[in-house]
Amino acid sequence: MKKIRCILQIQTIKNEKIKVAAYARVSHNQLLQSLSNQVSYYNKLIQNNPDWEYAGVYVDQAISGRTTKRPEYQRLIKDAIEGKINIILTKSISRFGRDTEETLKTIRNLKEKYKYKI
Repeated sequence: MKKIRCILQIQTIKNEKIKVAAYARVSHNQLLQSLSNQVSYYNKLIQNNPDWEYAGVYVDQAISGRTTKRPEYQRLIKDAIEGKINIILTKSISRFGRDTEETLKTIRNLKEKYKYKI
């Protein structure tokens, strides 16, 4: 993988490790090798950074981005709102949200909800 996109980074308390998670999704079963590669890459990337605390890799398999039935995506957002995640990594913005409107709404919601937990 060449590029990683940071969707949202929330400030942490000084000297506290940054809780980092990744989100991966493929739309077709024949791309499961790509999914496996993504998961392996994120696991190594997060766990090999001494400033980061591993918060998991959330994966939805063979699910179209156009559907709202993405259980791992929903769990990821819930965990981020609860403060369990400070940074979300994803292969591309198109893997994260269904469209620009939904992506912006989600990011704004995370920023709004999280600021009350600081």
